[in-house]
Amino acid sequence: MTQVEAPAWTAMTDDERAKFDQDGILVIPGVLSESEIEVGQNAIQAAYERAQQPGGHGLNATGALHQLSAITSVPELAYLIDHPVAFKYIWSLLGWNIHIYHSHVDVHPQIHEKTKEWWHWHQDGGRQNREIETDPRPMFSVKLAFWFSDVSETGRGNFTVIPGSHKTNWLPGPPSRGVPWPEPEGATQITANPGDLVVFDRRIWHARSDNYSPFTRMGAFFGYTPRWIAGRDDVADLPQQDWFDSLNPVQKQLLGHAGDGSGDHAWGHFPETTPLYGALKERGLLDSSIPALIP
Repeated sequence: MTQVEAPAWTAMTDDERAKFDQDGILVIPGVLSESEIEVGQNAIQAAYERAQQPGGHGLNATGALHQLSAITSVPELAYLIDHPVAFKYIWSLLGWNIHIYHSHVDVHPQIHEKTKEWWHWHQDGGRQNREIETDPRPMFSVKLAFWFSDVSETGRGNFTVIPGSHKTNWLPGPPSRGVPWPEPEGATQITANPGDLVVFDRRIWHARSDNYSPFTRMGAFFGYTPRWIAGRDDVADLPQQDWFDSLNPVQKQLLGHAGDGSGDHAWGHFPETTPLYGALKERGLLDSSIPALIP
């Protein structure tokens, strides 16, 4: 199992925090090394090929793969979930009592014919966006998107967002998803190179654009949230996998296996049972000025 040689842990900067609060998104270039990019590309390509085999996950009508439960499906990507350069944005914003609740790997090859128009704009969180009454809604989760393909130009299936929209509960759209509708005002295609990272607030209004280029779009997405929010990923049986014991304690926590599984532990009543708490404490990174990082 690939593990990253960790540099010293540092928190996100005040400038990064201010920009994230303003825009709901950060683009961080060059997070992954060449070898890390190669490992990720090979692993995702292998998953794509498995999906095409009889009994595989299967591809959609355009030949694309959207594979949920990223580490369960592609365990070779476990090095990404606590990658020190990327993970600092997660614990800086959400603190130590967290896990990955939703993840996926995506492969989108070139589309040769325009498909039926669908309204893809959404906020992450599903029913959270209907059942929570505050305005704006709480952040609840932050997502990391690692890029393994060249989306340095628009038109390559780019991740598309409306910067600053994370504090807006409603986006004008069509009466139903299949009705043709213009892009919302302010829609911006995010450009990135292999190895770049996009950090985004789950509330930012976003969509995937179609890929009409010869470049296959390839990425891995990990959504982090407090442990008292149920996970969507299929991770219950991971401890039975041969490779699971090679993970470090923080990685096991992020994949849903820390404490005794009780609600008290998930609520953070016993910090000493939470590996990320210990890792931050050991490094002197528990910051009482940030509510999520209070010791």
